[in-house]
Amino acid sequence: MTARLAAAHDLGPVSDIPPGEGRAYDVAGRQIAVFRLRTGALHAVDAVCPHRGGPLADGQTDGRVVLCPLHLTAFDLATGCATGSTYALATYPVRVDESGHVILALASA
Repeated sequence: MTARLAAAHDLGPVSDIPPGEGRAYDVAGRQIAVFRLRTGALHAVDAVCPHRGGPLADGQTDGRVVLCPLHLTAFDLATGCATGSTYALATYPVRVDESGHVILALASA
C-alpha cells in the first residue's frame, strides 16, 4: 500500500474571505469552497453540491452548516454530511499560516 502525501496549497490572504462567507477555489483540478465563520474558524469542503450541482460557496452559513443555494440542503462544515439526507461532501484540512494566508492540504493522487 502506498501512502498518499498531502500537498499544501496557498489560497491567498484570509482577508479575501469575509467573516461569515465562503469562497470557491480551483485546487489541483478540484472545486473547493473555503468558509470563514464569524468565529474565525475555517472549513473547506467540496464546492459543488452533490445533489444538483449548486455553488456551495454562495450558500448561507451559520456556526456549523452551509445551505445549498439551489435546494437548501444543509451540510455540516466539519463532517461534510448533509442533515436529513444521504448526500455528503469531502472535507479538507485548512489553516491560516503565520503570514495570514489560507493553506489547504490536499492528498496527492
